Amino acid sequence: MTAAQADLARARPASSREFQGIPEGLTLDVPRVDDGAAIWRLARDSGTLDLNSSYSYLLWCRDFAATSAVARRTGDGEPAGFVTGYIRPARPRTLVVWQVAVDRSHRGRGLAAALLDGLVARVARETGGLDGIETTVTPGNTASNRLFASFAERHGAVVEREVLFHGGLFPEDGHDPEVLHRIGPLTH
Repeated sequence: MTAAQADLARARPASSREFQGIPEGLTLDVPRVDDGAAIWRLARDSGTLDLNSSYSYLLWCRDFAATSAVARRTGDGEPAGFVTGYIRPARPRTLVVWQVAVDRSHRGRGLAAALLDGLVARVARETGGLDGIETTVTPGNTASNRLFASFAERHGAVVEREVLFHGGLFPEDGHDPEVLHRIGPLTH
């Protein structure tokens, strides 16, 4: 069994009652391949995320569903937000959070925090525990910096920051550095 197959084997629908703080009219779930296009649009419309190809979001929903989450509108099941992540191969008790985005109409209601908390709780439970999370944030992304600082506070964890990739490593001109945020140890 490949790592991707193992990830899929662990994936199961999440129950919204497992999570605190989900805004009314939304539920948390594991992404499905047919969510890929909507997740791509949410990333595109975020105004801050580096947009990957639509193909990559389809693959993400197939191969990393167990380490990702989607918030669905209860009426039509359409994604209103998502968080993508993966288990870091060199640190199997570390969840790397790749991207977080929330539809404009659902911002300011705590959905990003609920997605992150719900995902971390589910992955910790299904993998036997997490020591921490890692994510990279460009310095000017105030919303993401606040999200991860408040996550650390809620979980009694420390945030360590260091430049992971300086701007000169990127092939496009003027790319901001990516600052690694290590958050842990996590208290459950």
